[in-house]
Parts: sequence; structure tokens; C-alpha cells
Amino acid sequence: QVQVAESGGGLVQAGGSLRLSCTVSGEPLAKELPMGWFRQASGKEREVVSCDNPTRGTTFYGDSVKGRFTISRDNAKNTLMLEMNTLQPEDTATYYCALRVIVLPDRCAATGTLTVWGQGTQVTVSS
Repeated sequence: QVQVAESGGGLVQAGGSLRLSCTVSGEPLAKELPMGWFRQASGKEREVVSCDNPTRGTTFYGDSVKGRFTISRDNAKNTLMLEMNTLQPEDTATYYCALRVIVLPDRCAATGTLTVWGQGTQVTVSS
């Protein structure tokens, strides 16, 4: 069974940094599959943060995080990371990792039943 697990969330002051990690198990081809980070703030719809398709060399960042967040992979550990810098209170949300997403230069989206989601990790940025 394929599983996705996030870690690294927490409480940080505005201007600070956090690194999220997403580990995939049960999928030997994970390092070749498109993956992404999404977030959902309380009372708001889920939004795309960043996605990566390693086989096509395509990376997408949402407008609100461009220049502050960086997505990367550690293929040896089947792990997707999200380095978040200059965090702001509006970045407060539950962050979800997703395996098997559609990544295009101008957008990223889940694929419905094919996408595997993690349970989420909470990021809270205090002002």
C-alpha cells in the first residue's frame, strides 16, 4: 500500500523558516513521479503551493510563495522537501503532500483517485 507522510510543521515567528518533508513508502518509482505540496487554511479552499515533475523537469510555484519557498527531493530517501523562508502569518495552514499530480509550467493539480495524499502537517506563523 502506498503511503505518504509529512513532517516538519510547527510554530514559527513571522520572517522565520521551516522545512517540511514528505516520505513515500510502498511506491518504488516515487522518485520518478510528479509530487507536490498543497495547503489549506481554516475556512479557505485548498491551494497549490509547489509541484515538481522530475521526468519532465517541470516545477511550479504558486504566486504567493514564489521566491520564498523551494521544492526539492532526496531520491535516496524517497523524500520530497519544501524549504519555506520569510514565512508570513498568511502562510498559516495545514500543508499536504501529494503523490501523482499533474504538473505544468503554469499550474498543478491533483488527479482525482490516482493522487495519494498525506495526513497533513500544521504550519502556524505568528505575527
